[in-house]
Amino acid sequence: MKLEEIKRLCDSIKDNISRVIVGKSDVIDLVLTALIAGGHVLLEDVPGMGKTMMAKSLASSINATFKRVQFTPDLLPSDLTGINFYNQKLGEFVFRPGPIFSQILLADEINRATPRTQSSLLECMEEKQVTIDGETHVLKQPFFVIATQNPVETQGTFPLPEAQLDRFLMKIHMGYPTLDEGKLILSRFNGENPLYDIKPVADVEQIVDAQKSYSAVFVSDAVKEYILNLADATRQHRDIELGISPRGCLAVMKACQVWAILKGRDYVIPDDVKEMLMPVWGHRMIFRGNARVKGMASQKVIEDILGKVPVPTEDFMAL
Repeated sequence: MKLEEIKRLCDSIKDNISRVIVGKSDVIDLVLTALIAGGHVLLEDVPGMGKTMMAKSLASSINATFKRVQFTPDLLPSDLTGINFYNQKLGEFVFRPGPIFSQILLADEINRATPRTQSSLLECMEEKQVTIDGETHVLKQPFFVIATQNPVETQGTFPLPEAQLDRFLMKIHMGYPTLDEGKLILSRFNGENPLYDIKPVADVEQIVDAQKSYSAVFVSDAVKEYILNLADATRQHRDIELGISPRGCLAVMKACQVWAILKGRDYVIPDDVKEMLMPVWGHRMIFRGNARVKGMASQKVIEDILGKVPVPTEDFMAL
């Protein structure tokens, strides 16, 4: 698939989702970037902000199989992956697949499940496969996890460990709508839910094709060096205990390549890197204790690093 075809594909999906989701153009762009880049998304915000509606609208727009799992403390790994049960009629064990065998999985309130259940997602999110009773099952492509969590309520929750957070390409905040957007929401949902009228504008084969093609976007050595310098700055920062890993560098480069396509370019510029740093790196850094006491957020640290690392100024287009 050509890069301009990927842009047209994403634009049509975005327009379709916007028939349901009001005023979240930047969030939709980030979700589509993560999808095309082959990553996963963690949506964090208070209840009622449209996180579940976003996932359902995306699944309907690309005609993908969709499953929603409400994560609770009593949820078991087998409730996600599936089980081998004994079929008395056949006289043998038969595999019953769980909701993880879908193309878009909505893990609702993921931090309410125990670490044991959370860890059952590690293999499938990274390797796009799941091993059950010693047998490996390859998941259908594309496989895209959208997990949600409420940052306010902490009672009865289990914070995601760093290894789990690192599996998410992006952590995105929905944010409150403006007053005008709020009026449009009230009007749009006054009658029948517009989600029921959503028709597919793409298919999963096109998404898979786009996932195989986006890497044709050119990334100059100067931009690669800029990413590496920023990562090194996180490792040296006084308020960061654990900085960005090589996997984090790869993640931001892939996100920048797709983001460049959405902006109509076939090459990455430093501004793309700046745009992607917060959603891609904000959840990957571990802060020192004094930073938590001072309430220093990821956004402030990233702004501090961006202000100190020199920005390359050469021509970033492929020759």
